[in-house]
Amino acid sequence: MSATIHPAAHVGKDVVLGEGTTVGPGAVIEDGVRLGARNVVWPNAFIGRGTSAGDENQFHPSSVVGHWPQDLAFDPAKGETFLRIGNKNVFRETCTVHRATKPGGATVIGDSCYFMAGSHVAHEAQIGSKVILVNFAGVTGHCEVHDGAIMSGHTGIHQFCRIGRYTIMSALSTINKDLPPYMIFGGRPACAQGINIVGLRRAGIKPSVRTEIKRAYRALYREGRSIQEALEVIEKECPSEECKYLLEFVKTSKRGIASGSHEQFQTLNAHYTKGKGALRRGDAAADDEDEVAADEIL
Repeated sequence: MSATIHPAAHVGKDVVLGEGTTVGPGAVIEDGVRLGARNVVWPNAFIGRGTSAGDENQFHPSSVVGHWPQDLAFDPAKGETFLRIGNKNVFRETCTVHRATKPGGATVIGDSCYFMAGSHVAHEAQIGSKVILVNFAGVTGHCEVHDGAIMSGHTGIHQFCRIGRYTIMSALSTINKDLPPYMIFGGRPACAQGINIVGLRRAGIKPSVRTEIKRAYRALYREGRSIQEALEVIEKECPSEECKYLLEFVKTSKRGIASGSHEQFQTLNAHYTKGKGALRRGDAAADDEDEVAADEIL
């Protein structure tokens, strides 16, 4: 079965469309785009030059994928830049995903991601697989979002930050440092609020490993240790591959990792006691809130 192109669609030169791919009316596919099999390009979707995608992706109406980056340094005359997309991703209405700024560079999307309406992925960002960006979540340039992470509605991330596997940002949060894997972060700036226990169960992480992750979380955020001390505890007591990944994630952080909610509480409390009275405990997450259901914060 060959590709189906509506007469009212605009398809540029040297475009490659795989078997079963459909292109709706008003859709624009620029020169040189390559799409695999069974992709759906809905009416009025836009796919820009330098974009390649695998199989069974959906580009919904008014989504803009592969257009110029929002970067003053971008100059199309200097050379081609790219957007590389895997398989089975969904780009909903008004979602924007931009290609890279630097010649030869690429923005990369993995497999089975879901980008809800109004979400944004900027130039040179690296998005893993099974990532979800809820409405109006924004990933800025050069960021990494690892497999299974969720950015809830209206969340923002500073350039060059990383979000670990199965980590969740709660709605309206912003981050300016790396978010270690398997945890829940929220606030402005985001701080650690618990473990994404529901997400870990859904990912098939076995109970013994979840116990190790909880131990690692407490060493890192709940026992008053320095990061180096916490890493030594995790390395000694948490031998699973999942915790080895957590260790490597923290060790390789260039921007540092987000603080714990109690660290933020102490900082704010010191500020408020100077002239406004002590901050109430309810203004920060309680120590018992280590396991938070992912469904409650989307």
